[in-house]
Amino acid sequence: MLDVLNLALPFFGLIFLGLICGRLDRIPVAGLAWMTFFIIYAALPALFYRIMARTPLDQLAQPRFIAATTLATFTAFVLAFAIGFAMRRGHIAEATIAGLAGSFGNVGYMGPGLALSTLGPDAAAPVALIFCFDTLLLFSLVPLLMAFAGSKKRSVGSAAGEVVRRIVTNPFLVASALGALSAAVHFQPPVALDRLLEFLQHAAAPCALFTLGVVVALRPLGRMPWEVPFLAAVKLVIHPTAVVLMLSLLGPFAEAWASAAVLMAALPPALNVFVLAQQYDSWVTQASGAVLFGTLVSVVTLTAVLWLVKAHALPPALLH
Repeated sequence: MLDVLNLALPFFGLIFLGLICGRLDRIPVAGLAWMTFFIIYAALPALFYRIMARTPLDQLAQPRFIAATTLATFTAFVLAFAIGFAMRRGHIAEATIAGLAGSFGNVGYMGPGLALSTLGPDAAAPVALIFCFDTLLLFSLVPLLMAFAGSKKRSVGSAAGEVVRRIVTNPFLVASALGALSAAVHFQPPVALDRLLEFLQHAAAPCALFTLGVVVALRPLGRMPWEVPFLAAVKLVIHPTAVVLMLSLLGPFAEAWASAAVLMAALPPALNVFVLAQQYDSWVTQASGAVLFGTLVSVVTLTAVLWLVKAHALPPALLH
């Protein structure tokens, strides 16, 4: 158990350090602009590029694994959307953000560092695939549902165009695609460039987690809506359970792949839930509360999943 705590506490410690600093010194959120830019356009793309570039291409051709994890994320989204739809009395835009809160984990900021620290380099390929396909799924669903909701008076065609734009300009997806291309052609960057990318990779998790804590600290929380605990249960309990079921149906898989999938599904809601809520001006304060509440509860739930992974206690039907 001590090994599990030694893995989990530094990650949560960085988030809560940011949270405390954000509460103690109320520097305007605009002060985080360059840090956020560095994380999104330099550090995390370097991390995903190096993960993909160092993964043999044949390891990325895993349609059953992609189907299992993506279907589990979609199931969590549908369930969380239904909860939001019921509690928000049919308001599609707010239900969409609620769906994100119940399905979109911190697969960019928190996932890679935690999975690689826990499982080693064997987790690189499944982490990259989960990140790419979860992002593609959810960044496609949100603009389309917002179009149906009448958000910003946009047509479905315009929303489809936004989906394409988000995909081709997402720095994480672009970096992942370039990494896969590098793996395919066996490209080896010059030593100086590779060291620069390595520096950026190592900076990604500490900067991202600290910034996550600060951003949450600076957001107004207001009254916690009734649906937030239910959405947290979907994200932190039902989502990883759905992954276990899907992997059991479509498996078996290597232990590192199954463990990485369950671990990534157990992550708390991503900061992007709040970012998208703000962009669409829908469920904004509640989204901030959902991210904070989910992160707090995940100290217990994610640590429990880490213990299961480290104890090799996942269901045998998943593994070969």
